[in-house]
Amino acid sequence: MNTDAPPLTSFGAERRVREIQTKLHRWATDDSDRQFRDLFNLVCDPAFLLIAWERVRENRGARSAGVDGKSAYYIERQGLGEFLAEVREDLKAQQFRPLPVRERMIPKVGGKKLRRLVSRDPVHGT
Repeated sequence: MNTDAPPLTSFGAERRVREIQTKLHRWATDDSDRQFRDLFNLVCDPAFLLIAWERVRENRGARSAGVDGKSAYYIERQGLGEFLAEVREDLKAQQFRPLPVRERMIPKVGGKKLRRLVSRDPVHGT
């Protein structure tokens, strides 16, 4: 990873992501047969990772720890830049493996259909 690059600001990252999204949309609209074969580089892009983090952080579930036992608050206190750099390195090395989500199927209220209940407790699965 290039450590000489200036750190991204939320505004700069949002602007970069929007510009790339706009360009991809224009290309897809102009040529419906166009294939996008290099999207993996976008997933590894620091701007995309920062925006993805901010979107996850805004979710109500961000207050709870994930299946790894870490909350968004914990990750930010430990160092968001380091965390995102590590995720990026793992992605580029094709070593990133998301942890499985613990879930159970529970009956919906007043019916026979089931819905997913995602676990928040990595130890007890509840």
